[in-house]
Amino acid sequence: MFDSVPGRLKDKVAVVAGASRGCGRGIALALGEESATVYVTGRTIRGGPPPIDGISGTIEETADEVTRRGGVGIPLQIDHTD
Repeated sequence: MFDSVPGRLKDKVAVVAGASRGCGRGIALALGEESATVYVTGRTIRGGPPPIDGISGTIEETADEVTRRGGVGIPLQIDHTD
């Protein structure tokens, strides 16, 4: 079993694609719990058009939660299909 050591990713940087919801969000939050700086990327932003799939979540919300969990969340709007 994986034993988490708080802060073990301090001073490390991660980029997580599609992090506004789903698996990407979960990965970003786990990295935040380990004190990583996480670039939270995706298309869905606050105040923007609703997501096509109807599932709520924005890059800003995920970045805020990463920071709340001990990391540094940085939202960055990117369309990875472009």
